[in-house]
Amino acid sequence: MAQNDDLSRREVFKLAGAAGVAAAGVTTAAKIGGPAIIKAHAQNNQMKYGVIGTGSRGTYLLGHLAKVDNGHCTALCDLDQESLDKAATVIGTNPKKYKDYRELLADKDVDAVIIAVPLYQHFPVTRDALQAGKHTFCEKSLVFRPEEVHALRALAPQHPKQVLQVGLQRRYSKYFQAVKEMVDKGVLGNVTHIEAMWHRNPGWVMKPGGRDNPKNWRLFRDYSGGLTAELGSHHIDVADWMFGSPAEFVIGLGGLDTWKDDGRDIFDNIQLIYQYPGGRKLIYSAISTNSHLPYFGSTRPEFGMCIMGTAGAVEITIGDGQKTMPTALWYREPQPTKVSPGTEHTKTQAGATFALAGPQKGLPLPMPDYQVDRDKDSFVSRELKFARLWLYQKGIMVPEEDVNPVETELASFFHDSMTGGHPKADLDAGLADSTAVILSNLAMDQNRRVYFNEIENMGKDKVDSALKEEAKHPA
Repeated sequence: MAQNDDLSRREVFKLAGAAGVAAAGVTTAAKIGGPAIIKAHAQNNQMKYGVIGTGSRGTYLLGHLAKVDNGHCTALCDLDQESLDKAATVIGTNPKKYKDYRELLADKDVDAVIIAVPLYQHFPVTRDALQAGKHTFCEKSLVFRPEEVHALRALAPQHPKQVLQVGLQRRYSKYFQAVKEMVDKGVLGNVTHIEAMWHRNPGWVMKPGGRDNPKNWRLFRDYSGGLTAELGSHHIDVADWMFGSPAEFVIGLGGLDTWKDDGRDIFDNIQLIYQYPGGRKLIYSAISTNSHLPYFGSTRPEFGMCIMGTAGAVEITIGDGQKTMPTALWYREPQPTKVSPGTEHTKTQAGATFALAGPQKGLPLPMPDYQVDRDKDSFVSRELKFARLWLYQKGIMVPEEDVNPVETELASFFHDSMTGGHPKADLDAGLADSTAVILSNLAMDQNRRVYFNEIENMGKDKVDSALKEEAKHPA
């Protein structure tokens, strides 16, 4: 039977209640590490920080850091003077400028560092920052090579008073937090599949100078994890989070089929399938020849994901952080299958059937700022919220997050550094994500199923050799 696209008032109240657990969870999260902590702070209650790496990502972060009130930028570091000068203008705090990051780490006016250098430098700079006694925020992927997974896993516990956070900002989005609550509370039924994509056109384009131009580092395997590291890592982390564990194995296919300019050796398209415990799966695609995204009525380009369960699905995206913000739409299953995790559905029916459910539009994911409360809201407030929900459901308006999750994750990093809090995107999340990147690229290179427990024996000999060498020459 076709579903009615229009929401009645009763359905609006039901909608608000069905995901009320999600909104409640988000409200609590905001109090301990969400948008609430971005509000004004006293000058003496700011974390003094430095940024190492002021290229495209570092400057992007500085634009958001300028809006975060519980941190104060005292230093910047980059090899390129032009980048340094531009970054100092963006943040506007007259920070000291360094060419050598070790000099910044020795600066006693820096209590925390934000690392936005190319991927192959993440581990050495993170290691040195921890050893220098600094709270450390490192962009994803946290590490580049297998031996660095083991080395950082061993090093981090030696610095228990320092916060180590990874730049996986989806964990700090109210919408992604709400969906996680829905998954945990069974609102979507048994979540069995996640589909994610990041499609660009043309993708990364080689800048003049080829391999000799440092700005082209993403296009070469010696420095970059390619599309898996730079784009896929975000969606892999969300799948780990939603499913509650890392994957068991990965298979994939990648190709350098379109962009072959000036010797690049990373793939320009990848297709990956991850199997998680219980047979759950993440299907991931990244291409560089088309930017279409088949979610949200095709109103958003490039990247997003769909989380699918036996009782419903959610389309969700983080937005570009500039013109568009995170949003999500919830689709109810017209005839939800009642299958519990770990059980088999044994009922069969002879013959083939072909019955399509009626068309439906996604429902806005209930957030605290537009939930209808019949007991507390005034008549005018209820009418305004109902009207907004109706406009969302009609597709005339799209609900969006009120604070950029990049700003939320940075404010949360400073908050945790000052209070001894524990980040949502912590060491375990960062290493699991980096492991997935390393093994995914291996699966595509070797054209085989790669099991995640293989990481335990990868690079161990290099770590052991390094430890022996350090023992001979202690600092």
